[in-house]
Amino acid sequence: MFANAWRLHRDHFYDRDMRGADWLKIREKYRPLVERVSDREELNDILAQMMGELGTLHSQIRPGELRSVDDTSRPGFLGAVLATEPGGARIVHIYRSYAELPSERSPLAQPGVDAREGDLIVAVNGRPVSEANDIAELLSGQAGEQVLLTLKRREPGAAGAAAAEREIKTVVKVVDAARNGELRYGDWEEGRRAVVEKTGGGRIGYLHLRAMGPADIAVFAREFYAQFDREALIIDVRRNNGGNIDSWIIEKLLRKAWAFWRPRYGNRTDYNMQQTFRGPLAVLIDERTYSDGETFAAGVKRLELGPLIGMRTAGAGVWLDDNNTRLSDFGNARTAQYPLFEVANGELLVENRGVEPDIVVENPPHATYEGNDAQLETAIRTLLGKLDSKRESSR
Repeated sequence: MFANAWRLHRDHFYDRDMRGADWLKIREKYRPLVERVSDREELNDILAQMMGELGTLHSQIRPGELRSVDDTSRPGFLGAVLATEPGGARIVHIYRSYAELPSERSPLAQPGVDAREGDLIVAVNGRPVSEANDIAELLSGQAGEQVLLTLKRREPGAAGAAAAEREIKTVVKVVDAARNGELRYGDWEEGRRAVVEKTGGGRIGYLHLRAMGPADIAVFAREFYAQFDREALIIDVRRNNGGNIDSWIIEKLLRKAWAFWRPRYGNRTDYNMQQTFRGPLAVLIDERTYSDGETFAAGVKRLELGPLIGMRTAGAGVWLDDNNTRLSDFGNARTAQYPLFEVANGELLVENRGVEPDIVVENPPHATYEGNDAQLETAIRTLLGKLDSKRESSR
């Protein structure tokens, strides 16, 4: 597998000169370590170091056969922020989700579940939360299973230590760590959308793309066409994990309305081309915008569709198809194959440089933890400024 990973890069790496690296010497540098390998993870470490000599982001390792332990219990989650208190765990915040997809809701927000923010979880399957170190102990091993939660809810309008509380029992299906992470991410998205709706006064649309795959096509279609008639639009590709749909999205943004119909009565106006977004656009990027997310950002910049706001992207601009990267245990030594070039001048794009924003805005860690989003706020101000200028010029 070591030899094959080396050969795959020798034969398929995009640069015949291996970016100036002596590939034969690099093989001899790392080959003595192979004799000391005792498991697949150690081999992955050696392969990653060897391939890392080329400094190309899409040359990566996918693990192959790793040791696994199947008899350990998986942690369970309720899709909410919980706070330990005397007597139980308080539901501080239930993760929000897209309103029109009820199947995507948090376990505590599913139809038929009687749980609210502010409720105190006092027992799980009859076991008191107060007797455990943390509610996580009682949810361990329950991922994918239904559990009975016993809640205490303060009566509406009641206050103070002596306020009456009502006991409620409800059945909830627990989720695993991966699904809980998705729910938390969705809550972040809904938070961004709410900020744009409030601060932008309903004039600005917002959509976030987590990656550039089939599921993200569905997200774009659902959210773009619901907002194409907004006065302005923010497309957020921060943390975007890549894929291969940038041209499809850019195609929709390039559509231009060139004619319209208007009836004798009323104010309705129908444009041709139909469902074309006609206002100013802003795109949010950051250090974790990766691969096709970066290609999308580069396309927006080169085609002058709108300003990029945020921080310089990761710099993964050499693509691959994974057709020639499989090792004998079905792991991958991914080999960067297809560099991206500018049509006009042949310039190499993105790789090792990323895409520079037009407006540089950093989200400081502590401020971000406190719930602030300077990048989003800058995008809103920028678009509102453009809309106000357009309104003034049309008077």
